Amino acid sequence: MKATPVNIPVSETIGEVSGLLILPPDARSLLVLAHGAGAGMQHSFMETLSAGLAATGIATLRYNFPFKENGKGRPDPPLVAEKVVSAAMKKSSELAPHIPVFAAGKSFGGRMSSQYLSKSTPEFIRGIIFYGFPLHPAGTPSVSRAEHLSQVSVPMLFLQGTKDALADLTLLKPICDKLPTASLVTFEGADHAFKAGKRNVIQELVDATAQWIAKINRAG
Repeated sequence: MKATPVNIPVSETIGEVSGLLILPPDARSLLVLAHGAGAGMQHSFMETLSAGLAATGIATLRYNFPFKENGKGRPDPPLVAEKVVSAAMKKSSELAPHIPVFAAGKSFGGRMSSQYLSKSTPEFIRGIIFYGFPLHPAGTPSVSRAEHLSQVSVPMLFLQGTKDALADLTLLKPICDKLPTASLVTFEGADHAFKAGKRNVIQELVDATAQWIAKINRAG
């Protein structure tokens, strides 16, 4: 399904960023989908994931952070990124006001989304999905990046590869176990990019996302 370009105003100092909306005619939910630190909203992972979700009736609003919008390599500081997350969520509620909205993000995008939600949660956001939560830099296990998660009030779904170098599961699983609204689904052999040999892990991500969203929506 073809994506529709949208502009997302952020602030006078930041300006606006680009977005891509895929809205199936039978959409029952919408994901506000943020990209990772290494690639923008048009990366093949983002495009393939969005297309797969659309086939299940889940709309997506992908968007760029300013550093990708402006062709820079270094990710934006959290305060800037969180303002963009907020603006994208607001835009999603304007574009699809009658269906449930979920935050979501690949790696950096998911972490920035949850950091924003730990401080302010729009009433229309039903939950957040992490496509590879970056718990720590590769080779330096730590849990400090997860400290804010206890302040996130909406349901959380962590989708993690068992070979993800940025998330030691022996550290992440106990964190999720202590969070009353968190669910953890692991993908055997998948790395941080969700590559696992010849397996179509993205379709597995789509299936897990659709099942969890249906569960949250049923719960009201």
